Amino acid sequence: MNLDIIARLVQILRESPELGAIEVRRGLFGAWSAVRVSRSGHPSTPGEHVVVAQAPASAPLPPGSASGVTERGGARGEGAASAATAQLLEIKSPMVGTFYGAPEPGADPYVRVGSRVATGQVVCIIEAMKIMNEIESEIQGVIKEVCLDSAQPVEFGQTLFRVDPHG
Repeated sequence: MNLDIIARLVQILRESPELGAIEVRRGLFGAWSAVRVSRSGHPSTPGEHVVVAQAPASAPLPPGSASGVTERGGARGEGAASAATAQLLEIKSPMVGTFYGAPEPGADPYVRVGSRVATGQVVCIIEAMKIMNEIESEIQGVIKEVCLDSAQPVEFGQTLFRVDPHG
């Protein structure tokens, strides 16, 4: 993103106390960049400051890989736990919104830990601007971790599920 664009977004945010954040995404088909400008603290609080988070432009994905899915590295630990984590793939949120694991309150969740998922299978819903968006798995395997509870806010690119493709 151009620094002039980011500076203009910061200016708009400062001039509009009713706004809490502005997010801009650019690009198509796996080559994208994003910037999120958000207000830290209450707008009437003296000394408020603006937080800018920028996602770097990613290179186009190689053939056969799915956007929104990344392979995990063993950065958190050593030994067997790190080797197991290194083989997990992540299903990430394609948008900002509210995560729902089931189609309606009180219903069974779409997937649980241990559930087998297929490519194209609905795994959750993300509500954004009062629209319910079904999120489909772009990989197949066994769910090893559900990273959010229902009705939790979710950010763009945040991990929703960890999947073992060999399970």
